[in-house]
Amino acid sequence: VQLQASGGGLVQAGGSLKLSCAAPGRTSSNNGMGWFRQAPGKERDFVAGISWNGGSTGYADSVKGRFTISRDNAKNTVYLQMTSLNPEDTAVYYCAVAAGSYYSTRLSGYRYWGQGTLVTVSS
Repeated sequence: VQLQASGGGLVQAGGSLKLSCAAPGRTSSNNGMGWFRQAPGKERDFVAGISWNGGSTGYADSVKGRFTISRDNAKNTVYLQMTSLNPEDTAVYYCAVAAGSYYSTRLSGYRYWGQGTLVTVSS
């Protein structure tokens, strides 16, 4: 299963970016989706998750109030709107399809992963 993440890039502190992740319909429309990130030398951490119908969302404390996850099942796409970015948000961002209908904050809760998109925030 191929997940295609896009939208990463270089942005100044305080700026915004919107990430997108396109997933095959059969593998995502009935499943929760999540975004994780991995900074150099660090573990991959949960950022945000969304249930299969968008009715439930969750965020890491570090991004609450700044990031918004959403999905469009008609387009088989999940988004991550990121605002008020700071250098600590610099990482490779990965999207993933959860094993069930709801998202998980754990890596093991996901079945398929995208290739990642790099977000760099300059100070």
